[in-house]
Formats: sequence, structure tokens, C-alpha cells
Amino acid sequence: MGKGMKAGKKPGNPNKQLLRKGGQAEQIRQFQAMQQRMDEMQAEIETKEVETTAGGGAVKVKINGKKELVSIDISREALDPDDVEMLQDLIVVAVNEGLRQIEEISKNEMEKLTGGLSVPGLL
Repeated sequence: MGKGMKAGKKPGNPNKQLLRKGGQAEQIRQFQAMQQRMDEMQAEIETKEVETTAGGGAVKVKINGKKELVSIDISREALDPDDVEMLQDLIVVAVNEGLRQIEEISKNEMEKLTGGLSVPGLL
């Protein structure tokens, strides 16, 4: 028996390890390509904006793809000093709807890329 060989063990195929490493290298390349496409898609999503309203248009907000409030427009009719709580509620509703829409856009775009495969940490 050769040096370092144990009884009953056959010498392994040295190409088997190379094949395994080659497969890993291909998987790494595929992952890197997917990561680049995800980064490009995320950059595109960040340029999008949604506008939502509440109270029949009394409050309008714009939210961008970075999930930032870009603008808020409050109609004069919504300014009632005796009912500040109503205005606050309308602002919350409009902002939350905008955030929900941006999240939905992000989810749909990423599903296109991943084919519906759930990849932890994407969003």
C-alpha cells in the first residue's frame, strides 16, 4: 500500500475534486451575475415614485423607491383647526399606502428576476 493509504480505501479520482470545484466556480459566477442584476434592478426601483391620496384627495403624498417621503400636499379644505386628528390620520393613511405600493413594486420586480424563488435578505 502507498504511503498514507488506509486498508480498504481506494484512491479517489483526482478529477472529481476539480469537477466539484469547477461546479462551485460556475455557481459563484451565476450568483455574482444575479447579484449584479439585482443591484441594477434595485437602482431602477429607487428612481420610481408613487403618488397616493387620502380623504378624496385632501392629502396627496409622493414616495420614492428608496421608501422616502418626497412631497406632501394638503388641500385648504383639510385644514380644520378643530379636527387636527383627522388630518393626521389622512397623512398616515396616504404615506402608508405609498409605502405599501413601493413595497409591492419591489417585490414584483424581484420576483421577475428570481422566478418567484424566495431569496432571504433581498428586500
